[in-house]
Amino acid sequence: MSAHTVVLCPGQGAQVPGMGREFADAYPVARAIFDRADAALGFSLTKAIFEGTDDEVSRTDICQPGILTVTAAIWTVLQEKQLAPAPVLGIAGLSLGEYTAHWMAGTLTFEDAVRLTRRRGELMQQASDACPSGMAAILGADRDACESACAAVRAEGGVVVVANLNAPGQVVISGERDALAHAGERLLAAGAKRVIPLKVAGAFHSPVMQPAADELAAELSRTPFAAPRVPVISNVTALPVATADEARATLARQIVSPVLFEASLRHLVGAGARSFVEPGPGSALSGFVRKIDRALEAKGYDKVADVEGAIR
Repeated sequence: MSAHTVVLCPGQGAQVPGMGREFADAYPVARAIFDRADAALGFSLTKAIFEGTDDEVSRTDICQPGILTVTAAIWTVLQEKQLAPAPVLGIAGLSLGEYTAHWMAGTLTFEDAVRLTRRRGELMQQASDACPSGMAAILGADRDACESACAAVRAEGGVVVVANLNAPGQVVISGERDALAHAGERLLAAGAKRVIPLKVAGAFHSPVMQPAADELAAELSRTPFAAPRVPVISNVTALPVATADEARATLARQIVSPVLFEASLRHLVGAGARSFVEPGPGSALSGFVRKIDRALEAKGYDKVADVEGAIR
């Protein structure tokens, strides 16, 4: 199974208050990961995600390092319990999950990965504060329809783009608040079923994030990177990243570029992937896999019961 298995790393939106707490309580190796995150950041991320409210845990600068840390803790437990597939065909992370993927692949140390995602969250929040903006999921419209609506609004001077192509029927647009609303109106008039505003700080994966991308590129340039030991699929290209420099460059581009997650999954399936493992909060990525092909196996680990059930 392992040679045809892919690891999936969740992104922002998977966060819930208390995420990871039962793993920290049940497994010393998981607790050690949370302790390392707190030491690297110089404050108690653990307390923030274990005890914070939904709004507090959903803050961009908390949920991004938080989701990475929870995923890393669960992955470490799977390794200890000999449930982690090895070798794997590749690793794919959704947006911030790509940082988790690079930690798994040995491109980044855990401490550098958690510091980068904390800084990434701060920069994205700053860019959001500077420009009222947001994101919306579009139901019942394909990529071409969304691209057309966004292009029409941009021709009028607004900033709005297609931001996420996660799975069949799963398109997200992103942009300035008024431009986003106008694009949504155009899509509804053209036959889209629903436009669902997303609970995010701003227009991620759009030109609104360019100031954050510029600052993040400088942070990445100062951070040690190694060549990935396992193929990591870039959200920007939907292809494997081969070198340390390529990893830096694609991560810098990522927050202003569309997330090509469906294309990433299809690349992996074309390369022979038949099973997917999703350690971390939620199970959204496993759902994306099933939308591509229900014959593919996708197993999530976001509860202690998932681990203990696999052991038995």
